[in-house]
Amino acid sequence: MMDKKIKVAVIGATGAVGQVFMWMLSDHPWFELSYVTASAARVGQKYGATAHWVMPFEMPEVIKDIEVKEFSLSEMTKAGVRIVFSALPAAVAREAEPQLRAEGFYVFSNAAAMRYDSDVPILIPETNMEQLELIREQGYPQTGFCVTNANCVTTGLAMALAPLRKYGIKTITINSYQSVSGAGYPGLSSFDITDNCIPYIGGEEEKIEKEVKKILSINPDVYAYTVRVPVMFGHLETVWLDFEKEVEVEDIIKDWAEFKEASDLPSSPAQPVVYSDAPTFPQPKYAFWGNPRGMVVYTGRLKKKNGKIGFVLLVNNIVKGAAGGSIQNAEAFVSRYGIR
Repeated sequence: MMDKKIKVAVIGATGAVGQVFMWMLSDHPWFELSYVTASAARVGQKYGATAHWVMPFEMPEVIKDIEVKEFSLSEMTKAGVRIVFSALPAAVAREAEPQLRAEGFYVFSNAAAMRYDSDVPILIPETNMEQLELIREQGYPQTGFCVTNANCVTTGLAMALAPLRKYGIKTITINSYQSVSGAGYPGLSSFDITDNCIPYIGGEEEKIEKEVKKILSINPDVYAYTVRVPVMFGHLETVWLDFEKEVEVEDIIKDWAEFKEASDLPSSPAQPVVYSDAPTFPQPKYAFWGNPRGMVVYTGRLKKKNGKIGFVLLVNNIVKGAAGGSIQNAEAFVSRYGIR
């Protein structure tokens, strides 16, 4: 769809989410990885030598010799960068991302720093593509803009709920069992999480309650608990729903099977939500299943009881729920607007 690839940068490239950006951009059909930043101590080093690789597969050869550079707006501009992918911590992102936007860059962020600004979309292309129009309120096309992806738990939940909005979602009860990769790298001490579960993740429950309403344009009551579990990748969620309309299990299965939105983007799976009636499905060991790897949300254990619909879902928290979601958002922008 384009004569040459669009030059992109990854800022915060050595953490867990940054590593997913690097992996997915290493052979992307639309984007050329042209500028990479990390902490000041890593500047000048080769990526393969300085990144402590935590992915469950080998680092792509093509990114090993990329030089880590300083965070510099002028140098990124000289390098021809148009799109910036941010894997920065929220506190750093709150300062850096508005600077990037003001300089004319198109920022696709995994950070929560700007996520709740009224003119910043929390985008999941399969669920709320229309909210991409909010970039015009930031000044596009005269200026740059920022688009964020959702919290990782919210992403999986919103994907499963998007085709069910037509039934009128009244209440959502969700319990999440979240892998340690969601805490970043370096994250929790092994003394805290080994052989243990922690029934509190600061701010997480509030994010879910707020974000699912904004993303899906619904206003249900949301009841959430979040638990950190000793699993490396993949967030498991148990969900119970109340609907305004009568819904049967067969209706839900059909809706998930027919949910095909945004399947024309390079990082979008042909079927974004996949259901199985196997009694032990899904499990975190399936987090990197699917094509593209880690971008499919898996659902199972669907049942109806006392008028409520319940199910279990699995989302890859650092792929679909983080870096992969941001890359998919950039693809959605390019598909709709092109690059000016």
